This record gives sequence, C-alpha cells and structure tokens, in this order.
Amino acid sequence: MAARTGAASARSKTAIPQLAFSAVRPAPIVLVTGPEDVLAERAITMLRDFLRTEDPSLEVSDLEADGYRRGELLTLASPSLFGEPRLIRVSAVEKSSDDFLLDALDYLGQTAEATTVVLRHRGGQRGKRLLDAIRAGTGAGIEIVCAELKRDADKQDFAVAEFRAAGRKISPGALRALVAAFSDDLRELSAACRQLIADSPGDISEAVVAKYYGGQVETNAFAVADAAIAGRYGEALIALRHALDSGADPVPMVAAFAMKVRTMAKVSGARGGGAQLASSLGLAPWQVDRARRDLAGWTDAGIGVAIEALAATDAAVKGAERDPVFALERLVGIIAARGRA
Repeated sequence: MAARTGAASARSKTAIPQLAFSAVRPAPIVLVTGPEDVLAERAITMLRDFLRTEDPSLEVSDLEADGYRRGELLTLASPSLFGEPRLIRVSAVEKSSDDFLLDALDYLGQTAEATTVVLRHRGGQRGKRLLDAIRAGTGAGIEIVCAELKRDADKQDFAVAEFRAAGRKISPGALRALVAAFSDDLRELSAACRQLIADSPGDISEAVVAKYYGGQVETNAFAVADAAIAGRYGEALIALRHALDSGADPVPMVAAFAMKVRTMAKVSGARGGGAQLASSLGLAPWQVDRARRDLAGWTDAGIGVAIEALAATDAAVKGAERDPVFALERLVGIIAARGRA
C-alpha cells in the first residue's frame, strides 16, 4: 500500500485520484466503487490493516447507508476523549436513505481529523450528487475502482497482487494454471490464493498448484463445453471423463453447456456493436464477443438441435435415465457435431 503522502493521481476526468484496489491508501474519504465485491473487500481490508499498523488503537465502526438514521455519521466521526483514529465503513451507498445523503454531503465540508470514511457504492444513479461532490474534490478523497474482472490477464494480475501482499511469488505456469481452474469465480480464486499462501511454504510452482487443485486445473465444466462447441470431440470427451473421475457433478456440467449455448442462441443473427447488443440482450460485451466466436461453424438449425439435446440431457442427469454419464457423452457428441446428424 502507498504511504499517506506522495501518491500520484491516476489519469482521470475527476479531480481526485482513481486507484486500483491494491493501491488503496488512507484519505479522509475513500470512495470504493464498482460491482466487483471481492476487490472492494480486499481494498477495505488492506486499508484497515494499514491504519492499524499506524495506530493499533484504531476504532472501527460500520454503518449501512440504506438503514441509516440522521446524525449517526457525525456522531461516530466526532473526536473521542482519547483521540483514537477512526475508520468508518459505510456499505450500500447505492441504496442510501435520504438522511444518509444529507449527512454525508454535510460531512464532506467538515471532515474530521484522524478519521477515514469508506463509502462502498456498487453502481447505479442513487447517490450521484454525493459521488459527484467527492469526485470534484470536496472532502479530499480518493476513489478505488473495483470494476468486474473479465479477462484472464486481469485475473492473473489480481492473483499476483494477492501473493505479493503476502511476500510470496508464483511462477508464470502456476499462475496460468490457477487462474484457469478458477476463472469463473473471483471469490474462489482469492480463496485458493489464500490457501496456497497459508499451506505451502516458499514460492508457488506448477507442482504445488497441481497438488492442491489438479482436478480443477486440468478440466472444468466450461473447458468441456468450450472444446465441444469448437468441434473438438475427442478433447471434449477426454476432458469430460477426467472431470467425472475427479468428482464433478453431471448437473452443473449440463448447466455450463446450457449457459453457453443459450448465449449463442441469443447472439445468433443479432446485429449491432458489442456494447449496444449486450445492452439489448442483457449480457456483458465480452459475453457477446465470446458467443460470436463460438458461433463459427454453427447454423440456427444446429443450435435448435443442441437446445433440444440439452433439455433431454438435463432431465436425464436428474433421474429420467439410468446412466447420466452416457447422457453427458451423448450430449458432447451432439454439440461437437454442431447439431448436425
């Protein structure tokens, strides 16, 4: 974490620094924005730990902006008898009550000495006046931007930061394997990093990652689906069997296929740019781009066959047939053939 002084402002249209979660530092107001809760939690925890190293007598208080009662913020921020530093963490600012917004705007003009107020805002228009005031420089704050991590490269940067914060290193191969195993859930990736840090001395190698997460590293439901959708039948079948041997449940494996095929069906034939199309379909732009790549070699008729096969397989793995493994293998064949007989 950067020290209290000397932190450079990121390039931004705002008047205050906009920093990554790993660069969080003390300020009178710390605005934590964006939908990625894991990054927000890490930033707030790092800030608390830093403040406690500066003064172990730090007094920590929590407020909920949506259930706020008038005067609570000013009461908590008022100087104590012994002058202990204070950290006030405010959650759900995107759902703020009117009382909280009034008090928070008042507080910006008279921030308390030795007090850090953290405002967690996940997104949306509620509280915009407050956010605009902070970003304009009122209250001498900073903003920690916690956008959703979509690219593997961003998730690798997150994992590296986790190990670096613990004074540890991870090899490039081990990093790629770890992110591949938990690419669909940042919270699980964070938990895996913490487990490796706690249980494995020294640098983290590919062998260490394989020891703890071998089954997940080598395959997961989406890896099976990706191989089948791309027409790589043999690879998909091997991956499926390995996943099942590693204890994977057939039901979520069918769900992974269904998620990807339904997204392809939504995007198939649709026109427009990624962002515009994503908004109209209720998807993220990266999901639209990925679906367009997945659609190579597919026809609308083939997608229809795949959807019917998915419905039948979903019923099969939930008890309609005696052999759920055979049903999954049959589905892989249909998908890998892109719905063609």
